[in-house]
Amino acid sequence: MKYGFIIDNRKCIGCHACTVACKSEHDVPVGVNRTWVKQVEKGTYPHTQRVFSVMRCNHCTDAPCVEICPVEALHIRPDGIVDFDNQRCIGCKACTQACPYDALYIDPETHTAAKCNYCSHRVEVGLEPACVNVCPEHAIISGDMDDPESEIFELLNTQKVTVRKPEKGTRPNVFYINGDEASLTPSATPQSDSYFWSAQSGGVGHFAKYADQKKAQADVNAMKRELAHGKSTGKTQIEAIMEQSRRVYDAPKKGTLWGWEVSAYVWTKAISAGAFLLPFIAATLGGFAEVTMPVLWTSFGLAVLFLALTGVLLIMDLDRPDRFLNVIFRPQWRSWLARGGTIIGGYGTFVALTALATFMEWELLGTISSWVSSLFALATAAYTAFLFAQAKGRDFWQSPALVLHMVLHAFLAGGAVFAILNLFMAAGEGWETYLSVVLLISVVVNMVILFIELATPHPTADAKATVNLILHGPYRTSFWLGSVLVGNVLPLLLLVVGGGAMMAVAGIAILIGMYINEHIWVQAPQQISLS
Repeated sequence: MKYGFIIDNRKCIGCHACTVACKSEHDVPVGVNRTWVKQVEKGTYPHTQRVFSVMRCNHCTDAPCVEICPVEALHIRPDGIVDFDNQRCIGCKACTQACPYDALYIDPETHTAAKCNYCSHRVEVGLEPACVNVCPEHAIISGDMDDPESEIFELLNTQKVTVRKPEKGTRPNVFYINGDEASLTPSATPQSDSYFWSAQSGGVGHFAKYADQKKAQADVNAMKRELAHGKSTGKTQIEAIMEQSRRVYDAPKKGTLWGWEVSAYVWTKAISAGAFLLPFIAATLGGFAEVTMPVLWTSFGLAVLFLALTGVLLIMDLDRPDRFLNVIFRPQWRSWLARGGTIIGGYGTFVALTALATFMEWELLGTISSWVSSLFALATAAYTAFLFAQAKGRDFWQSPALVLHMVLHAFLAGGAVFAILNLFMAAGEGWETYLSVVLLISVVVNMVILFIELATPHPTADAKATVNLILHGPYRTSFWLGSVLVGNVLPLLLLVVGGGAMMAVAGIAILIGMYINEHIWVQAPQQISLS
């Protein structure tokens, strides 16, 4: 048994009865939708056409939202329905980033994730979903796709059907007859705050991130104005399609779901990991620099302090922080968010054990725990890259270079913090030179990785659009001045000139530029429309 939907665009009249029935059946709050009708106009007068497309959860066979959910609040039932349990949800919003179809939202009343669940409570008693019952044209067909006697089975085997974003490999189970690419492809038409019959500019979407939402919308509006005035680098194929197609009705935007807390936690955990790794490498490999006890204890202190800040920021970003312990006691181990929580806990535990062994002069235990801590430090730095890779809705985060990006930033951050503190502590012989060399190499490699992430060809239109936002759009000033100039070029010049105070200033610049860079990397992909 495997349930699915067929949307027959030969019949849909855009009446929105399905949207209203869904809202009534599930008591869906104003501003968010489980199912909605997107309307796109094509062509120019008098040769025009209006296309209606019913949008909703695709109940994917390989659902990325289920894989990324850290507490198994989302799950695939034996009948193929992707359902959710809002009693387990912690409001981490990872599922909203993983879904390529923008089907999930954060309920403004319960602060938990929600979406179409195929009216599973109705299906279990032999009824059809509410949207199917109410459709006056029988444009929505539901049923068991494995049942040869069902209407949906017959249509799937006799009609040409299409799905949304087949390249994502999710194997969606919502099929469209006469599906129109201008409507099913999000990048073919821009989103807007104003459609006919509606103005969606205020107080909708993800309420907890309202300020981020308004800032993000201002950025995208600025980008649109620049495109209109011909300041872009040239028309892309998608922009050419946009000239002939326009979105005239759609659901409200959800806003920026991962805000500054996520950017900050990536930054703080890089500092924590790097603060332990740099002295460990110098002390273990030998010959690089003398690691004094003040440096060693500073390393332990920084690692624990910034790891604690990382935990605080992670909890702050949850819409249900009261349930954060679910990640520990009710984890879903395929999720890199759940794995990350374990990694962070393991890192903190072994750093504390290393500090205890050092204080008690237990040499063997100290050696073993320091090696284990270093492995956890590397994992702490790197795991977010795998978490972002699970967010399949955001193409820019799928870059294989993101692992190198995260690990390198740990060395940059650790070196930068020690470069600042070096002015105030008694360091051993060669320590300042060691820091200078580490920072020089890290800055140069970081610039190479930035080039790889932005300048090499990107396989999808969404990834290319994100790069355009960063290099030429609303993020260009922050990127070129903050990330590149302050975070890389200026430190490189200061490190070449000399050490001491110059190196400390370079460290400050690196930390500032790194935060700006992380914030852009988190924010820019979220401005790309997914539906």
